[in-house]
Amino acid sequence: MSEALWPILFAVFVWWFSTGLVLLLDGLPRTTFRWSHLISSALAVMALVGLQRTASQSDVGSAYCAFTCALLVWGWHELSFLTGWVTGPRQQALDTGLRGWPRFVQATATLLWHELAILATGLLIAALTWGGSNQVGVATFGVLWAMRISAKLNVFLGVRNLSVQLLPVHLRYLGSYFRHRAMNLLFPVVVTAATVVAVWLVAYALAQAPGSARAVGAWLVTALLVLAIVEHWLLVLPLEATALWRWALHDPSSRAAPVVEPVAHLPEMVLDNDDKLLHAR
Repeated sequence: MSEALWPILFAVFVWWFSTGLVLLLDGLPRTTFRWSHLISSALAVMALVGLQRTASQSDVGSAYCAFTCALLVWGWHELSFLTGWVTGPRQQALDTGLRGWPRFVQATATLLWHELAILATGLLIAALTWGGSNQVGVATFGVLWAMRISAKLNVFLGVRNLSVQLLPVHLRYLGSYFRHRAMNLLFPVVVTAATVVAVWLVAYALAQAPGSARAVGAWLVTALLVLAIVEHWLLVLPLEATALWRWALHDPSSRAAPVVEPVAHLPEMVLDNDDKLLHAR
């Protein structure tokens, strides 16, 4: 098991640091966004080249490289969304009193271009690495994609910790689509399914030659999936989910307010006591 330690530590560090870096860049003045996009776009292009080059390579270094490249591409998408560059056709709060399918349609419209861009990128990565022996990049991007969609659906359906304080000012209208509740019916289904896949990945990793590229790649993807499962649990447990990235927030004191008190800290929103939805005033 000692051979698994380094890829697991690497995955944890890169996940923690890259998430914090995106939050840090997103918190800078909007005049810096152009440079952030330029640099991150250049890194994303180089990462795509790296994924294509390492797809046919079966050494340990290529497994690490593919994993990192996939995270760089994902980071580009996250930064483009949080800075408001690629979001959706709807860029305003939920219409007051809207429920059910119409609420879902409006919520989807706030993310549509972002989700389509991720879909296109995922297909591109699959095409660039098609037939290669190194599929760590595809697996990494797939885990990030599936678990992020799940997180978005869970926040939409309702969880305890909404982390609205992480939304930048220009995206605070998204908080109107969140629902505050202890848990929803989708949560246990997703967490159980993800846990089953994680157990299978552990078994697969243990079945590979210790220290081999296949083993390292499996441990990297497994660690990322487990981290995503932990992030899901942080949505419903009575814990401060944003504490790990406090160092990346430029003004933690103003962004760490409880989501159940939106009026004081998100002045453009009010709380609906009937179903605990955040609505624009």
